[in-house]
Amino acid sequence: MREIERLGPRPMLEVIADCGGWDSARWDLNRLLYKAQGVYSAAALFSITVSLDDRNSSRYVIRIDQDGLTLPERTLYLAQDEESEKVLAAYRLFMERLLSLLGADSVQQKAQEILQLERQLANITVSEYDDLRRDVSAMYNKVTLGQLQKITPHLRWKWLLDQIFQEDFSEDEEVVLLATDYMQQVSQLIRSTPHRILHNYLVWRVVVVLSEHLSSPFREALHELAREMEGSDKPQELARVCLGQANRHFGMALGALFVHEHFSAASKAKVQQLVEDIKYILGQRLEELDWMDAQTKAAARAKLQYMMVMVGYPDFLLKPEAVDKEYEFEVHEKTYFKNILNSIRFSMQLSVKKIRQEVDKSTWLLPPQALNAYYLPNKNQMVFPAGILQPTLYDPDFPQSLNYGGIGTIIGHELTHGYDDWGGQYDRSGNLLHWWTEASYSRFLRKAECIVRLYDNFTVYNQRVNGKHTLGENIADLGGLKLAYHAYQKWVREHGPEHPLHRLKYTHNQLFFIAFAQNWCIKRRSQSIYLQVLTDKHAPEHYRVLGSVSQFEEFGRAFHCPRDSPMNPGHKCSVW
Repeated sequence: MREIERLGPRPMLEVIADCGGWDSARWDLNRLLYKAQGVYSAAALFSITVSLDDRNSSRYVIRIDQDGLTLPERTLYLAQDEESEKVLAAYRLFMERLLSLLGADSVQQKAQEILQLERQLANITVSEYDDLRRDVSAMYNKVTLGQLQKITPHLRWKWLLDQIFQEDFSEDEEVVLLATDYMQQVSQLIRSTPHRILHNYLVWRVVVVLSEHLSSPFREALHELAREMEGSDKPQELARVCLGQANRHFGMALGALFVHEHFSAASKAKVQQLVEDIKYILGQRLEELDWMDAQTKAAARAKLQYMMVMVGYPDFLLKPEAVDKEYEFEVHEKTYFKNILNSIRFSMQLSVKKIRQEVDKSTWLLPPQALNAYYLPNKNQMVFPAGILQPTLYDPDFPQSLNYGGIGTIIGHELTHGYDDWGGQYDRSGNLLHWWTEASYSRFLRKAECIVRLYDNFTVYNQRVNGKHTLGENIADLGGLKLAYHAYQKWVREHGPEHPLHRLKYTHNQLFFIAFAQNWCIKRRSQSIYLQVLTDKHAPEHYRVLGSVSQFEEFGRAFHCPRDSPMNPGHKCSVW
């Protein structure tokens, strides 16, 4: 830490010099885009990533999408209410503070010009609320490099991608463009914006990405912005900052230690059985659905049968030499900032190499200590890292009511994502393919609309929850709760009722729902809730619980809720 403080802004000043400095009129835009995107991994104007091809999940493809805003949601730039005005003012102060710390000239002018360009980008960015961003088929546009050049004539695509990927692409190389209209308008914006302002914006995007790795004045500036946006009252302790960075850059190495200490092979086997039990229930539910026709049911069953499940950790973590290969870059005790740059460049190298590699669908996106789980529609794959398979969500010694209500509902949630408004667009192999009949899909949309209306009526701090924006997660919450509950009832039928817990008045059916509610027990400040409603595809935690249990007949029965009461309404929404 002393070395970081001693160096102050110097490491960043070297990066800025590598990018041509501030106010450069000589640097070529494409050259600076290469530095930002290909060297420092900072999205500017747009993003360039390597991912599975949505229409052919057996191959990787270069994907280009809208990106380049520093604030997390476009509407924050539009200052449409008092809260967003506060955030925008705090961001402006943050810009001026960082620019001053870096010794830039004409700080206020630079900040104003960069902010104005970001506001112009915000105006042409399609909100994640928009229906277009939920319809993958509508966004997906595969074009050749030659066609891309005509769409955005003010960028030199072949040169830029050749530099980033160290390839010699032909004009016929195909890429996936996810924001065609946006990129056309970006090209026009490049043409109409003074070169100096474009240059300063690109340098600023690199500064934003790397400034957290500098001395305390930079970290304090970041905290001031976070306090306005999220309500955080004090900076994170240095020990936690260091742990967070180690986790981000050496996640799998830490994961090997975590698994050794905290996750057994026996636990892995028990959770795998839990997953199979809940998958079995979904298979039963598919047969019972009255709104889905036989042809669509057959495709849905095939998707369930082909779904890949990964639990705990990747097997290579048990081999130290395999873990070492994940981190083949230089690290020195006295050069923290350089270590970060080495890590970023190594990750970039691994990413760009994928473009000519076979797809390995067993790759993990998260290290095993992650307190999270996920479903990937383009792999038709569920992943449950060891970090989430811990108390209070799961313990092999817990009553099964708590395990099914805890991790069981999360397993059911991820499983249901394969059939929500997003995951349901992908087939059993992870390809973007409409496998529903029109009649079944129309009925699905009508049932989903009931959930949209339900969540649209929830408000928090005078903000209305966006039922459409949160639809996929709400479908997964409602479906996951039902699947886990019925899986628990199957367990009780096979093993017999569990003994009541000593001195607790609750039945095990009630404990199941209590465990589910505890999954989402959290305290948030008002600023954090404002940002959550604006940017998060999950409803506020309070309504994730109330919205789900109020729509499930068995909750009302377990807690004796009167018919037509708020927690047991006569008309309920149900998809799965």
